[in-house]
Amino acid sequence: MEQNLAKMIDHTQLKPDTDKDKIVQICKEAKEYDFASVCVNPHWVQECYEWLKDTDVKVCTVIGFPLGATTKEVKAFETRQAIENGATEVDMVINIGELKSGNDDVVQADIEAVVREAQGKAIVKVIIETSLLTEEEKVKASQLSKQAGADFVKTSTGFSGGGATVEDISLMRKTVGPELGVKASGGVRDYDGAKAMIEAGATRIGASSGIAIIKGEQGTSDY
Repeated sequence: MEQNLAKMIDHTQLKPDTDKDKIVQICKEAKEYDFASVCVNPHWVQECYEWLKDTDVKVCTVIGFPLGATTKEVKAFETRQAIENGATEVDMVINIGELKSGNDDVVQADIEAVVREAQGKAIVKVIIETSLLTEEEKVKASQLSKQAGADFVKTSTGFSGGGATVEDISLMRKTVGPELGVKASGGVRDYDGAKAMIEAGATRIGASSGIAIIKGEQGTSDY
């Protein structure tokens, strides 16, 4: 079970004060515990690629992070550069303001810009930032992600005051059906929490407490 669970975890380090020693540490941990990926800010993608290129641990990075308010052209460029540097998974933040303004076409075009750059080269996870959305908006964001050709919907950046909940995972899974992955991120700190998310429909967990989760211990980080 520990091995199977490890392959559902993106071993995450996105804090702004993350230094090179911490990046090296999470790469070593990801190799040791055989996590699905390391999830890092774009600056560190190439470093992680060099550490992990002889393993099956993927390099995941974030796009338009953490606010989602950059233009679609910038997000597309970020995606292209990240893939060139070795990323094979990208977690993009939607344009939350446009979603809340009811401009669905703008939100979908934003996601599509990233999907086009990643097509055939990287999977795309769409961060909808559930803590800022109504239930109706969560459904809409998940629908738009699916329509845009994304591979996953993801709950949270971990930087907006709220993280994954079982209720949100269940709603997102119901909305996207079995075709897309659902990633629970933010606040998943222990085995029981991860198990609850998986039972609700999550197929990936984003956490900096990955080691604690698979060891059945209590993690301390919010992300």
